Amino acid sequence: MKSNDKNGSSAIGLDVGTSRIVAARLAEQEFQYLEELNAFVNIPYAKITETVLKKESVPHVVEGAQIVVHGNESDKFADLLRIEPRRPMDKGFLNPQEPDSLSRLAQIIQTLCGKATDDKQRVYFSVPAAPLGEEDCLTYHETTLKQVLNDLGYKAKAITEGLAVIYAELEDTNYTGIGISCGGGLCNVCLAYLSVPVFSFSIPKAGDFIDASSAAVTGERANSIRIAKEESFRFNGHFAEKTHQVLAVYYDDMIRALIDELKQQLVAKSRVLPRLRRPVPLVLSGGSVLPGGFRERFESILKESEFPIQLTEVRMAENPLHSTAKGALMAALIDG
Repeated sequence: MKSNDKNGSSAIGLDVGTSRIVAARLAEQEFQYLEELNAFVNIPYAKITETVLKKESVPHVVEGAQIVVHGNESDKFADLLRIEPRRPMDKGFLNPQEPDSLSRLAQIIQTLCGKATDDKQRVYFSVPAAPLGEEDCLTYHETTLKQVLNDLGYKAKAITEGLAVIYAELEDTNYTGIGISCGGGLCNVCLAYLSVPVFSFSIPKAGDFIDASSAAVTGERANSIRIAKEESFRFNGHFAEKTHQVLAVYYDDMIRALIDELKQQLVAKSRVLPRLRRPVPLVLSGGSVLPGGFRERFESILKESEFPIQLTEVRMAENPLHSTAKGALMAALIDG
């Protein structure tokens, strides 16, 4: 995908995920990424704490008797204080149960993107495909994110998460295939033909579902489960720890739900699907696909499912955590 921007350094691709926010830029023909956890914690105000946080460049704001730490460091403070971090988003959308969701999200985005350098600087930001019956949530979510970016001076445009994955990963098939992003709040899916999205959908069984379900069974905090999942879990066929055994059960549940819904969508839309003259690839991305052996487990369950179309391969994104942001950036560059 060729860019109309000579060096691409001004455009930004922004993956606004439930668990993480990732900003992608192009500088000297190299993709560069910054990421922050989409979370925050409140800690009691003390002058020395504020001074140290400034010295260590920890993103924070002071609000009365509280210091609000947001982004990556919020995880460490939550673990230290044995509390759950608060989340501006839930299941892919702004969290209706969190009164400070919009202001916290805006702070994290500004930490990553800063303010626009001119009135023509573009940001393409990811939005989920709406789960069935949640279209109104998507309208509010997309409009609100666009306003946050406009307030920072950017020209902002939304791109669905699954399509962004296809832009990032399937140039070798002329952007034809299935892109899947398994994130924290949702698993997003898109089928595209020659870069044109044929259908997109999402399901709410994703990383947070795995964490919350596993926590309910083990008695651990969901944040502790997430850390264990990211640091030590892998699909190796046997699990010495109960936490890993439970994670495997809910991972399988997520994968089966995702494949079942994809099959249903393909069958339901079979009459309007373009005639695919050859098998197409399926690419996996997002933070929830990172455990070792995920691709193999996904492919194994897929083979059991009598999948209705032929695939050339099931492959992992080059960098699963950055794929959506990269695809959003590529869309911003091509529009330049």
